[in-house]
Amino acid sequence: MNSNWKKKAAFFISSQTVSLLGSSLVQYAILWHITLSTQSGLMMTLSIICGFVPSFFLSPFAGVWADRYNRKMLIVFSDAGIAAVTLVLAIVFLLGYNEIWLLFLISAVRSLGTGIQQPAVGAFIPQIVPEENLTRVNAINSTIQSVISLVSPMASGALMALATIDMIFFIDVITAIIAIVILLFFLHVPSHEKAKQEQQAGYLSDFRSGLKYVRTHGFIIKFLSFSAIFFFLAAPAAFLTPLQVTRSFNGGVWHLSAIEIAFSLGMVLGGLVMAAWGGFKNRIYTMVFSGFALGICTFAMGVIPKFWLYLIVMGITGVAIPLFHTPATVLLQEKVEESYLGRVFGLFGMITSAVMPLGMLVFGPLSDTLAIEWLLVGTGILMLVVSAMLLGSKSLIKAGVTQKIS
Repeated sequence: MNSNWKKKAAFFISSQTVSLLGSSLVQYAILWHITLSTQSGLMMTLSIICGFVPSFFLSPFAGVWADRYNRKMLIVFSDAGIAAVTLVLAIVFLLGYNEIWLLFLISAVRSLGTGIQQPAVGAFIPQIVPEENLTRVNAINSTIQSVISLVSPMASGALMALATIDMIFFIDVITAIIAIVILLFFLHVPSHEKAKQEQQAGYLSDFRSGLKYVRTHGFIIKFLSFSAIFFFLAAPAAFLTPLQVTRSFNGGVWHLSAIEIAFSLGMVLGGLVMAAWGGFKNRIYTMVFSGFALGICTFAMGVIPKFWLYLIVMGITGVAIPLFHTPATVLLQEKVEESYLGRVFGLFGMITSAVMPLGMLVFGPLSDTLAIEWLLVGTGILMLVVSAMLLGSKSLIKAGVTQKIS
C-alpha cells in the first residue's frame, strides 16, 4: 500500500462526513415533521419500519455487489440515487404535494442506499488504510459520526424553525453532490482484484460461496451469533430509556434532550479514546470489556433513583459503544479475505440493522406489563453473562490477535 494512504483516508472520511451530515439532517427533519403533523405512534412505527426493513433485506445482496464491483463506485451510485430521489421529492413538496406516504417512500429509498453503502464502506476502508492503522481510522470515523449524531437533531430542529422541509431536502442534495465530487475527482483508488476480473460465476454462485466461506470459518459464525444476541439484549437500553425517563423521573423535553446529549457526548469521547488507545492487543478483549461496561450500565439504569446519576451512566454507555463497534469492525477487516469482505459485512449489516428493532417486538409489549427497570436489570445481567461466555470461545480469542487467518 503506497505512502499517501493518509491523504486518501482523509478524502474518503471527508466525503462520508459531508454525506452523513446531509442525510442526518433529512432523517431528523422527516422524524420531526411526521411527529408534529400526525402525533401518531402508528405513523412513527411505519416510519421506523420503512427506515430499516429495506436495508435488512438488501444487505446480503449488496455484500455480493461489494465483492464483485468497484466499491468506490457503489458508494457513488448509492449517494447519487438517494440524491436524485430526494431532489424529486423536494420538487414535489414545492409543488404542494406533501402527503405523509411520500416521506415513508423517501425513508425506504434512503434505507436501500444505506444497505448498499454499509458493506461497500466496510470493505473499502482496508483498500486504502494499512492494517496497523485500521483501528485508528475506524475510531476517527466513528467519532465524527458521533459528533454528527450530537449536532444533527439540534441543527435539524433549528432549520425547521427557519425553513420548510423541502428546503432541507435541497441541503441533502447539495451535500451528496459534494461527497460524490470528492470521491470521483480527489480519491483515486484502483478496484480490488476480484472487481478487475471478468465475473465467471453468477450472482447466486457468489452468494453461496460467501455463505460457504462463513460456514468454514467458525469464528465468523460465532462473531455474528454473539453480535446478534448482544444487540437483541441491548434493545431496551436503546429504545425504552426515553419512556423510562418519562415514567420514572416525570421527564419532560429537557430530560429527553439531556439523555440524548449525554449519550452522544459519551460516544464522541469513546471514539477519541479508541483513536488514541487502540484497545487491547486482542480485539475480543476490547469487545468483552465494552460488553461488561454496557451490561453494568444497563443494570444500573434499572436501579438508579437520581436523574443526575442516570445521566452519568448514560454518558458511560455512550463511551462503551465505540469500544465495541470499532474492534468488531476492525476484526472483520483484518481477518476476512478481501474478496469476501463485502459479503461478510453484508451479513453483519443485516444483524446491526434488524436485531434491535426485532428485539422491540418482544420488549416493547413487555414494557406495558412489566416495569422498564426490571427489563433493564434482566437484560443487563444477561449481557454480562454473554460477554463472559465470549471469553470462552477459543476460535474468537484466536481471531482477536493481529494475524491474518486464511
